[in-house]
Amino acid sequence: MQTDLLPRQFRQFSLGMNLDDLKTNLAKDDYFIFRGDRDVSFLPVREQSLVETTGSFFIRRAFFQLRDGAVFIMSFTLNTEIIDHYSVFTRFTESYGEPSWLDPRIAVWETEQTRIAIERPLTVKYIDKNIFDDILNESGLIESNQVRLRQEFLDEF
Repeated sequence: MQTDLLPRQFRQFSLGMNLDDLKTNLAKDDYFIFRGDRDVSFLPVREQSLVETTGSFFIRRAFFQLRDGAVFIMSFTLNTEIIDHYSVFTRFTESYGEPSWLDPRIAVWETEQTRIAIERPLTVKYIDKNIFDDILNESGLIESNQVRLRQEFLDEF
């Protein structure tokens, strides 16, 4: 893990931001073509919603995933006709040091609270690790319960 602090914010968007502030900021930012509530989806899992919007110029598309009303993932797919992977990777390395994890598809910087990944095709993701880890733990519990129920059903035969 990196010892330096990683940003939890890109422009005026930040991990932990509420939905109303997110929508307001998207409407004001020239890098996004936000259409209002049409770009907001409510997911059928515990208080989760997704805001998906197109971008302009540097950003092709952006996704903001919220849980309990707060952003925990921000994902920006960049326009590779204007900006390249090497430039973004170099900027992150200069600012935050060498990545915690690196392979040809992904570079990851991490602290205890934040994970930032640069993926191919060129996508930059900011993730609140505490919330993300909670979701992974919950899904593991659900999956193990489903396995148990499946086995109990099979045992009926």
